[in-house]
Amino acid sequence: QVQLVESGGGLVQGGGSLTLSCEVSGRTFSNYGMGWFRQAAGKERAFVGAIDWSGHITYYADSARGRFTISRDNNKNTVYLQMNNLKPEDTAVYYCAIGRGSSWSDLVGGGVDYWGKGTLVTVAP
Repeated sequence: QVQLVESGGGLVQGGGSLTLSCEVSGRTFSNYGMGWFRQAAGKERAFVGAIDWSGHITYYADSARGRFTISRDNNKNTVYLQMNNLKPEDTAVYYCAIGRGSSWSDLVGGGVDYWGKGTLVTVAP
């Protein structure tokens, strides 16, 4: 059974930083690309960024580029989302996802095999 468990969400002031983690079990983590998505209240789930199996290649949505960084530790079966200079519009439930292959590119188009349950990030003005 594949499980993705996010942690690290919470309340932060605008301009602050937060790091989310997602631990994966039940699948050979190092074989797959991983991604982060978010869903704000009343909006559809949106792509945030993705990382390939090796951790060497990342890709970000325009909203995240320059402020967010995705990394992974294949020894810990964990992917991270470091978020800096947070804005109130970053408030959302953040989900991690495991892709269908080793690349990051599947995830950009929503090619997801499994989702985590999400963790809420709230950015106060």
